[in-house]
Amino acid sequence: MGARPSRRQMTEARRLALTKLPPELLVQVLSHVPPRALVTCCRPVCRAWRDLVDGPSIWLLQLARDRSAEGRALYALAQRCPADANGNRHDEFPFCALARFCLRAPFGRNLIYNSCGEQGFRGWEVEHGGNGWAVEKNFTLVPGAPSQTCFVTSFEWCSKRQLVDLVKEGVWQELLDSGQIEICVADWWGARENCGCIYRLRVRLLDEYENEVVKFSASPNPVLQWTERSCRQGLP
Repeated sequence: MGARPSRRQMTEARRLALTKLPPELLVQVLSHVPPRALVTCCRPVCRAWRDLVDGPSIWLLQLARDRSAEGRALYALAQRCPADANGNRHDEFPFCALARFCLRAPFGRNLIYNSCGEQGFRGWEVEHGGNGWAVEKNFTLVPGAPSQTCFVTSFEWCSKRQLVDLVKEGVWQELLDSGQIEICVADWWGARENCGCIYRLRVRLLDEYENEVVKFSASPNPVLQWTERSCRQGLP
């Protein structure tokens, strides 16, 4: 009777069979691997696998497999506005634009870094007035916030700004140029009971040369001293 193959021999046989798959079948197999594992585990295997992961075919198949209404709409957009396979690559993210999109998943999440001040002022450019900015705990619950902390201003104008690179966050250039996506902006603001406040929100969409494409603003009515103690959502 023949000896049974060892587990190591069986594993090596499986690896050998996978590496001998024709490229079109290997793309289908790899398209079932989660995005993060594709980059960290599959891409370093060999040059052929690296080229497949860096290219658009695997990622387009992943988009096509999402049968939700949002997924079908996104797949249709990806077909109508195909990403440049070689555009916007750099050392930190050498993959194609579709790969960045699947990895970063920019839709449906907050693209503002450190939005509630849970990491102090990291990611923000601030200008201090009066006694300057501070970070404190919310005095009322803000639903859906990643942290129940907030930025607090002083008795003079204080401002803060942040630049969000939409391409780096995963939205490819051709999709941005198509005008087929909606960018939603919102912020929570409020006043202490013993302090009035004036709040302004300004948002600018810039092109790759930082020229202004469109701008939005919100200037709600000021809150007077001793009138209320609550938070509200501001929309431009």
